[in-house]
Amino acid sequence: MLNKLYDWVDERLDITPIWRDIADHEVPEHVNPAHHFSAFVYCFGGLTFFITVIQILSGMFLTMYYVPDIENAWQSVYYLQNEVAFGEIVRGMHHWGASLVVVMIFLHTLRVFFTGSYKKPRELNWVVGVMLFGVILGLSFTGYLLPWDMKALFATKVGIEIAASVPLIGGMIKVLLAGDSTILGAQTLTRFFAIHVFFLPAALLGLLAAHFIMIRRQGISGPL
Repeated sequence: MLNKLYDWVDERLDITPIWRDIADHEVPEHVNPAHHFSAFVYCFGGLTFFITVIQILSGMFLTMYYVPDIENAWQSVYYLQNEVAFGEIVRGMHHWGASLVVVMIFLHTLRVFFTGSYKKPRELNWVVGVMLFGVILGLSFTGYLLPWDMKALFATKVGIEIAASVPLIGGMIKVLLAGDSTILGAQTLTRFFAIHVFFLPAALLGLLAAHFIMIRRQGISGPL
């Protein structure tokens, strides 16, 4: 059945060359765990992407129930976790995945640095990777406030004050994140929700596309 569907689509769109270009490429021997035990360090990038996909899918589910206003945000999270079927599992995946993806991208960045994979001709890909790291951290920071409990409120307040201490642009960053009010309120929650759900994911997808295109063109970097 799937073969017939593939043939039907391929006959109309000629997708086989595209699929072969993506999937059929040599994997260097030094990233094969069967030949080199240290090859597992080359898995950090793929694991980061895998967890990112889980974060996107679970986040899409959470937005079906989350209400981004200060009157109903906490109640909507409580309802999702305690009343919705499998809601606690999905929220748990998103919660722990948010921490795990930061750990994995950090390990991936360390691997790239210590194996010298940021050097010519991969300098631009290193820049894109660092930007991806920043976007992931931004997603973690903006998502922390969304449950709208006391822990999230005070932690976010500290984070905004740290951002406000940046020379020259600190005040603008604070207004961007918190709004015009001097206290965290409805504007803050709405802005964090918009940044977390729309702006940063758009940047994430664009940077991931650029990252993968460059990896495909340049290939996997060699060993240390």
